[in-house]
Amino acid sequence: MKKVILLLVLLSIAFVSADTTCDLEVTLLNQDPYPAVPGDYVKLVFQIGGITSPDCDDITFNLPSSYPIEFNPGESGIRIFKKVDYVKDYQSNILVPYEVRINKDAINGANSIEIQVQSRNGIMLSETFDIEIEDVRADFEIYIKDFDYSTNELTLEVLNIEQSDIEALIVKIPKQDNIIIKGSNQVIVGDLDSNEYTTADFEATPSDGEITVELIYSDTINTRRSITKTVIFDSSYFTERKADKKTTSIGTYIILGIALIIITWMLIKKFKKKKR
Repeated sequence: MKKVILLLVLLSIAFVSADTTCDLEVTLLNQDPYPAVPGDYVKLVFQIGGITSPDCDDITFNLPSSYPIEFNPGESGIRIFKKVDYVKDYQSNILVPYEVRINKDAINGANSIEIQVQSRNGIMLSETFDIEIEDVRADFEIYIKDFDYSTNELTLEVLNIEQSDIEALIVKIPKQDNIIIKGSNQVIVGDLDSNEYTTADFEATPSDGEITVELIYSDTINTRRSITKTVIFDSSYFTERKADKKTTSIGTYIILGIALIIITWMLIKKFKKKKR
């Protein structure tokens, strides 16, 4: 009989112990931006639940710095929460925010990250979560399409060579020694899909050599970005062209025609006077 009573007592203790075990739960509440961009920062917010158990003591949360995330030098992914703090505030959950950088070579798609969380009186819990990564940045090839010496009109051609569509593209020529801009130094050309091109016209006086061009755009997650490119201006490509000579010839004929009309009118008028 004593053995049966002892067994029941042990079972009761076991059940009570099981009920009061610190059973922590972790969820990834938020990722901003979504998707994350290689080389950029991302904000991650985790939630720790199950902290109301009396067995939950000080809690240690760790987000290791391993691919695809990186911490800045001197930063750590370890966070410690004292029980006296979260009990005092009557929290049923603990939020754990991070701001980390995505590895610049991270591949597109779902990438796994691992966390560890442990109560001082409990066992360590390890969980794996997926963060979504996509390289939404654009890149461009840019050329000087034309320069008209008669009007000083410089035409730039811009090609979106990446897989991402962009919006609100601005082509800007900053102040520099190699080119003088008259009027606005930036042109809004609008949206530009992948593998499509557009042009931007400036009134300018360029010199032979490098010209710096800044391209400002919004990506698919509505982040404003800019990239700087360099083009080479070579005046020999835009002088003594047949098209220019043809334009000059037509202009010459027009001027000669107007002059001939004026001379003829003056002669006729003079002849009429002599006749009278």
